[in-house]
Amino acid sequence: MIGAVPEKTEGRGASRYDVVIATIVGLLALCVSGYTAYMQRQQVRAAVWPILEFDSRNGPIQFILANKGVGPAMIKHVIVRVDGQPVKNWYEVLQKILGPGYHQGEEADMSGHVFSGGESRNVFTPHDDANKPLDFDKSNPLWVKFNEDRVRVTVEICYCSPLADSWTCGAAGGPPGRTPPPRRVPSRQALSFRRR
Repeated sequence: MIGAVPEKTEGRGASRYDVVIATIVGLLALCVSGYTAYMQRQQVRAAVWPILEFDSRNGPIQFILANKGVGPAMIKHVIVRVDGQPVKNWYEVLQKILGPGYHQGEEADMSGHVFSGGESRNVFTPHDDANKPLDFDKSNPLWVKFNEDRVRVTVEICYCSPLADSWTCGAAGGPPGRTPPPRRVPSRQALSFRRR
């Protein structure tokens, strides 16, 4: 005997729910993996974050550039100004602060340099007529003049991290300059500072 087999409609409904649930689970897994990738990228960024500071000291008078961050800072270009006017090198800085004449100093290049995490560099030390650094001496008029006027020197340093995040450190010769949030680094300009 051949008889009719009743249809099972319950199976079809259950398989539709299975597909919907599997799709939701797949979308949630995709969201979780995307969020995990984003968090890992943020952790890598934090692990290579450079923080440049420009500062000056008065005993002896020095201008210092330091990377207080953990990652390397690749300097793209530097603009140095005295009284808001751009200068091309430290010789012009000395001319504007001390007046005409030959003034001595010891300098190190900033542009194009890569500062590793924790690295600090004395970028300029003015010297006296005996070619010695201007040590703390209130009786020396040259030291007094430079100590008062070093705050007239300002810098704008554009730099990048290895992940191509870019910052600009702007500071005066007084308290250390801090780095603002990341932004695009402008291209090198005619105003860019360089060694003599």
